[in-house]
Amino acid sequence: MVVPTILVMSPVWLVVASLIKLESPGPVFFRQTRVGYRGRLFTMYKFRSMYADAEKQRAGLVSRNEMVGGVLFKMRDDPRVTFVGRFLRRWSMDETPQFLNVLLGDMSLVGPRPPLPEEVAEYTAEQNARLAAVPGLTCLWQIAGRSELPFAKQVKMDLVYIRRRSLWFDLKIIVKTIPAVFMGKGAY
Repeated sequence: MVVPTILVMSPVWLVVASLIKLESPGPVFFRQTRVGYRGRLFTMYKFRSMYADAEKQRAGLVSRNEMVGGVLFKMRDDPRVTFVGRFLRRWSMDETPQFLNVLLGDMSLVGPRPPLPEEVAEYTAEQNARLAAVPGLTCLWQIAGRSELPFAKQVKMDLVYIRRRSLWFDLKIIVKTIPAVFMGKGAY
């Protein structure tokens, strides 16, 4: 399923890559260290949706964090996001290179979203339990509100997923991801 998806997406990826390059200087892909299954670090791939110096600008924006719970950083109108990046995020196109992570075995189609190492450093024991599953492209909380859900709710939903995971449950989540992407609720 992953390889055919990558092949089907490749013409779209070429267009997206061109738009990113036309809008702002910097690499097309954004690579970031994430924490995977049982705390294993890996490089996660995304299309770059922010200006190339976005990571450096983050420290100056921390006081404007809108995510309840303090561990994650999210801003609805983040000034680091490019025009093309807003479109990519709205339609979750920035996440599609993560199919490569699935192919590499770092991620699966469904599972808790992979956190940053600095987020994991702040985890409680309950939150650390999220690392008991291979991270996924989509998850239970992504179909229930995405970034609009407070971090504590995201953790609870990840733990429900880990307890209930099965092929049938994964298929249900994948099917529900499609309308969630098109509705765009919580995508920023």
